[in-house]
Formats: sequence, structure tokens, C-alpha cells
Amino acid sequence: MSRGFKRLILGCMNAGVEKHEYILYMNVVEKFGPPIYDQYIKALMEISRAITSDLFLEDLLKLIVMVTAKVTGVEICSLWLIDDNENPPKIRLKATQAFAPEYVKDRSLDLNEGVVGYVATHKKPLLIKNVLRNRKFKEKEMARKLGLVSMAGVPLKLKDDKVIGVLNCFTAKPHDFSDTEINLLTAVANQAAVAILNTELMVKTRVIQEELEIRKMVERAKEILMQRRRMKGDEAYRWIQKQSMDTRKPIRQVAEAILLSEELYHK
Repeated sequence: MSRGFKRLILGCMNAGVEKHEYILYMNVVEKFGPPIYDQYIKALMEISRAITSDLFLEDLLKLIVMVTAKVTGVEICSLWLIDDNENPPKIRLKATQAFAPEYVKDRSLDLNEGVVGYVATHKKPLLIKNVLRNRKFKEKEMARKLGLVSMAGVPLKLKDDKVIGVLNCFTAKPHDFSDTEINLLTAVANQAAVAILNTELMVKTRVIQEELEIRKMVERAKEILMQRRRMKGDEAYRWIQKQSMDTRKPIRQVAEAILLSEELYHK
């Protein structure tokens, strides 16, 4: 086993990639040799590093599509995420390395629409040799303008088989996507799913921590008002809320001002 492959395994282990994917990588190396192996190294290690970084979700998604497009050589790579907050859920275009206005515009689909909806609901890759001749592909006019021909779409899956999005790749010439290319895209998509989940968890954790800090700060401010102004707890809280509304400042800033004034009072 090469030193580079060992590094890949260690990186993927840290990123939460499953053991069966290690076997897939090894089979690719043995069957197709260094060029394809190098593609795996470049794409997967870039995304593995992103998983443990402090990138915001928007930057993370942009990195994923740029890395994927670079190592696969496709014309357009795009990443769609399912929005469960909608009823019924929709799938939205979140990132692409394409600059064409026709493709970058705000786009969303129902889960029963188009090729991305098909991939998301069937939880398996979809390959199309010519999008202009395929009934599932709905945006044929856009494909003609951009010169898009072949397409490969793979789901972004988590460990529990839940699909959170779709990774789509288009070529400018007719192309038969090989098993190796699909395996590469699937591995990247699975890594991307882990990265997105980790980023969302970090954001939620930060939000919760910030909310806890604000609550503690407000409680301390209430105690000061209760002592200084002889207020009851609910009266002190309503006073802080009113100051926040009257001054149009966040409740945190009002609480901080009370704490600061108390600190200055004791100096």
C-alpha cells in the first residue's frame, strides 16, 4: 500500500467514510492505475479537509463543485440540496462553478420534477447520454444554449441512507460515464453529505451556544435590575424587552449595557 493511499485512508477515517469505500478506492487503484488514483486523492482529500474546517456552508458547497469539476473535467457541476422546511419539500440549486446566467439563476424543483428530483427520490445515480433526447430532463432550451450533452447525477447520502441532495455533472460532448467515474462521483457526493451535515451541526451548535450566552447575560441583567430598582423577575425582564424595542437594539446589547453600568458602578 502506497504512502499516499495510507494518507487517503487516514483522512477518510477522520471524515467518517465507511470501510467499503476504502475497498472501492483500492480496487480503482489496482484496476485503473495512478491517473484515476490521483483524481481520488485530489478530490476526496480536498473535501476531507473541508469537513474539519470552519468554512461556511455556502463556501463549502462552492468548494465541492469546483473540486469535482476540476478533477472530472466536466463542463458544469452543480449541487442541489433538499429543503425540508418547504411543504411539500423542494430541492434547490445551491452551488455551481458555472457562470452562465441561465444556469446560475435561482432554481428550485419539487421532488417529483426533473432529473434531480428523480435522483433524490430513487436514491441512485442517473446517467443520460443526451439530455436533449431524454424525457426526464426538462430544461432542454437551457441545455441547447449552454451546449450541454451528457449528464450524471448522484445522490448525497448519509449513513442512514437518507438523501439530502444531488450532485449533477454535465459534459459538452457525448460521453459514456464509466463505472469508475460514477464511483468517483458517488464517493465525492458521500463525502459532501458528511461535510454538509457537519457544517450544519456546527452552525446549530454555535447558535445554541449563543442563545445560552444571551440567556445567562439577560438573567444577570435581571438580577441587577431586581436589586437596583426593586423589581420582580418578570418586571425586570419586561423592562429589558421594552428597552430593546424602544432603542431597536438586540436584547443582548441591552443586557450588556446593564452589566457594563453595574461594573462601572463598583469601580
